[in-house]
Amino acid sequence: MGLIVQRAPNLSAKLEGFPHQVEALEAIKDLEYAAIFHEQGLGKTKIGLDLVLSWLKRDEVDSVVIVTKKSLVENWRSEIAAHSHVTPRILGQDRSANFYAFNSPARIYLTHYEAVQSERKRLALFQKTRRVAVLLDEAHKMKNPDSGIAQALLDLASGFKRRVIMTGTPMANRPYDLWAQIRFLDAGRALGDEFASFRRSLDLSNDLGSNAKRAAQFADALETVFAKIRPFSVRETKKTAGLALPEKHVENIVVDLEPRQAEIYAQFRDELAAIVVRGGRAILDDAEGLLKRLLRLVQVASNPAMVDQSYHSIPGKLPVLENLLYAALDAGEKAIVWTSFTENAETLARHIEHIGSTYVHGGLAMPVREAALAAFKTDPNCRVLVATPGAAKEGLTLTVANHAIFYDRSFSLDDYLQAQDRIHRISQDRPCYVRNLVARQSVDEWVDALLAAKHLAAQLGEGDITRESYDQRADYAFGEMVRDVLHLNGEEGR
Repeated sequence: MGLIVQRAPNLSAKLEGFPHQVEALEAIKDLEYAAIFHEQGLGKTKIGLDLVLSWLKRDEVDSVVIVTKKSLVENWRSEIAAHSHVTPRILGQDRSANFYAFNSPARIYLTHYEAVQSERKRLALFQKTRRVAVLLDEAHKMKNPDSGIAQALLDLASGFKRRVIMTGTPMANRPYDLWAQIRFLDAGRALGDEFASFRRSLDLSNDLGSNAKRAAQFADALETVFAKIRPFSVRETKKTAGLALPEKHVENIVVDLEPRQAEIYAQFRDELAAIVVRGGRAILDDAEGLLKRLLRLVQVASNPAMVDQSYHSIPGKLPVLENLLYAALDAGEKAIVWTSFTENAETLARHIEHIGSTYVHGGLAMPVREAALAAFKTDPNCRVLVATPGAAKEGLTLTVANHAIFYDRSFSLDDYLQAQDRIHRISQDRPCYVRNLVARQSVDEWVDALLAAKHLAAQLGEGDITRESYDQRADYAFGEMVRDVLHLNGEEGR
């Protein structure tokens, strides 16, 4: 591993960046560590690559390791080829191939989070043989500080001469998701060295709506977060970046459950209520089993056949979906249908295959996913993509479509924001339409309120809105709404 690194012949960027990308680069290029928190769709990849090239060109480091999600390695390889003259070496799960890669004179290494975890020891040795920088893409992957991936990165952090993290959703699901990412950069100087206390102060819990003092403390803590990390962070939203992106229209479409579907939903709801009543109250926090059961209600409100094979009716959302798709196709436009469930993705795609559909989910091999995405992007007859957020929410530009329809949604803010912005990003030139199908008087209404509260909290924590704006709009109704979702009314709900 003591091989002398050769200078790459051309470390210049192939393309000029947009003004907001150039400004971000100038702000952080000389820092030992930095965070690029630009909203998804604003071209963080370009900023990151230009930063990497700047480090190499100015001889700040010998090599840079770019870490991304496994599903995005090929996408990054294409982006590196499009924006630079450097060919990266890949670090994967083949330890023998990795050995030769570590001993090569490569300037850029491209790898994924699982490989970092498995190659932790050799990466530590690699850090001692040359000056190494690191760029973490989709850094919220390490949001859980107790995960193996986070532990590996936190152990390796000090050995990297330059450290940069990138994500458009730094508070991916809860405000305290930020802690491990920032600790990787500064060893705890900005947000403290104790995760437990940070989590307690920034927990978007169910009692905020009934405890004004606790709600004020939560907002106070949230308001200070971005000020603490501002010296080494850059953040732009689509509104502040100065880009002339087309408008994005977001709309909830309320749908009635089909009669048989409503019966099945009531059965699951009432059984759930009987299970979770404890001392006359429904306790949501820290109840993993309850969260799984709430997800079951989301499934039934979406498509009961996923949980009851005797169901053969047409779910309430399906005719509404078809009408939305026909309207888009009649206008000569493409659409993405998002569902949280693998089985649902295939079922929906089969149901609409006559209008030209394909699907992508996490159960498909990577080459199959890539072929489906390529068909959607290039084949005029492939007009609808049905996808799960886990398989296609990040790192992809799908601006061939300008309609995103959420057939159902999980409890993850990250899933929701990342998925809808596959279409609303740089290179989109048509108005975008985001529709959420919400089953009336169902768990869907609670999910909508929960995601709205999470999004508002993230906006304050990321410095996108003022405290005054937050206080005017804050609504913690989701904490009480769960009682209605679980039918905890009357004597049993007191």
